[in-house]
Amino acid sequence: MATAISLSARVPTVLKASEKRTVAEASNVTELAFSRSFRVNNSPKVSCKHVKGTKASRCVATRAAIATEKPPTDSASKGKSKIRIGINGFGRIGRLVLRVALDRPDVEVVGINDPFIDTDYMAYMFRYDSSHGTYPGDVHAESATAINIDGQSIAVFGKRDPAEIPWGEAGVDFVVESTGVFTTVAKAEAHIKAGAKKVVITAPSADAPMFVMGVNNEKYLPTMNVVSNASCTTNCLAPLAKVVHEEFGILEGLMTTVHAVTATQKAVDAPSAKDWRGGRGAAQNIIPSGTGAAKAVGKVLPALNGKLTGMAFRVPTPDVSVVDLTVRLEKGASYDEIKAAIKAASEGSLRGYLGYTEDDVVSTDFLGDPRSSIFDAKAGIALTPNFVKLVSWYDNEWGYSNRVIDLVEHMVAVAVADAGN
Repeated sequence: MATAISLSARVPTVLKASEKRTVAEASNVTELAFSRSFRVNNSPKVSCKHVKGTKASRCVATRAAIATEKPPTDSASKGKSKIRIGINGFGRIGRLVLRVALDRPDVEVVGINDPFIDTDYMAYMFRYDSSHGTYPGDVHAESATAINIDGQSIAVFGKRDPAEIPWGEAGVDFVVESTGVFTTVAKAEAHIKAGAKKVVITAPSADAPMFVMGVNNEKYLPTMNVVSNASCTTNCLAPLAKVVHEEFGILEGLMTTVHAVTATQKAVDAPSAKDWRGGRGAAQNIIPSGTGAAKAVGKVLPALNGKLTGMAFRVPTPDVSVVDLTVRLEKGASYDEIKAAIKAASEGSLRGYLGYTEDDVVSTDFLGDPRSSIFDAKAGIALTPNFVKLVSWYDNEWGYSNRVIDLVEHMVAVAVADAGN
C-alpha cells in the first residue's frame, strides 16, 4: 500500500545541504527504511545531504516552503494513506498528542494502549480537559475495544506488556511511548517486536538518541528505530541555548525552570519515599526539585556538554512553565544585541520553535502556544556584557506534544529522502 505524507506548516526546520529537492520529486520512492511504501505528493521542499560513508541522507522541510505553502486540505489528501501512529499511555501527553495528530492531515492515530482505562473513561478524559478545554468534536466509546472521534474509529488495547500490543495487526508505523515507564531502548523495542516500525519516547532516555526539533533533528538517521523527544524543559532550553552559544559562546550556565504541576505530584501531603519534598501538597507549596533538562542539552548540543546544569521549582499552576537561564558569555554583548540575535533566529532558522515577545506577558498568555520556547525580552537582565539572565516561556504540555508529532513527520521525511537516493 502506498502512503502519502505532507509535512504541515508546523515543521519549520532548515538544514544546510549541498542538494535541494522537493518531496514531490521523490514520488517514485516505494520503500521506506521501516518497510512501508510511501507515495509523496503536495509536500514542502526539503533539503537533503548525503551522509558520507553510509547510504543515509539527512533532510527536512526548508524555510521557503514552510513560509509560502499551506498545509494540504482534507480534500487534497482524500483517498491517500497517512502516517499511522499508536499511542502507549493515555495520560496528559498521550491525550494531547492525539489532539495534535487529529489536526495534522498527514497523520492518523489508529491505536491506543492503556491497561488502566476503559473506553468510556477514555472518551470522557479526552473530551474534557481542564487546561486545554473541551474537545469540540464528537467523542464516544464505540465498544469495549474502540473509541470513535469525529467518525474515526480508534482501536483500544489494554496490555501491560508492550510486546503483547497488536501494533502489527493495527498497521502501526510509529508508536508514541508516553507512559514514562519504557524509556530505554531495550524496553521500548518491545513495541517493535509487537509489529511497530519506530518508537518515539516522550521523555528523556538513558540510551536512546535524543532529538530536539530545530536544534539537532538533522542528525536523525533512518537506521534509528527508537528515539527520544527529550523533555519539555529541554525543548524550551535547547533552542535558546543554541542561539546564544552560536552567537556569543556560553562558557558556563545555570538553569532554573519554574514548572507547573504534573500528574506525578501529590494533591495533598502523601508518602513519597524517594522524594520527600515531592510528596508535599502540590496545591500548597513551591517545591524545589531536580531536573536533568540542562544537562540533557549537552546531548543535543555537544558543544555545551558539561557547561550547563539546573534545578526546578514546582509551583501550583496547572500548565505553562518558564526557564531562567543565567550564563557567562565568551563574547561580551549588550542585552540589546542578545535580544536581536534571538529575535532574528525566531524569525528565521528557528521559526515555529523559538518565539520572541516584548509584551508584558504572564504564564497564562502562553496556554496553548505550540512553540517550544518563547523568549521574554523584558524579563531578562544583564549584569555585565558577559553575565546575563535570559527568560523563556513554554506550554510544557501543548508545545511538547506538537514537537512529538513534528519529530514523527521529520523521521518520515528523512526515510523518504533516504529511500530515494
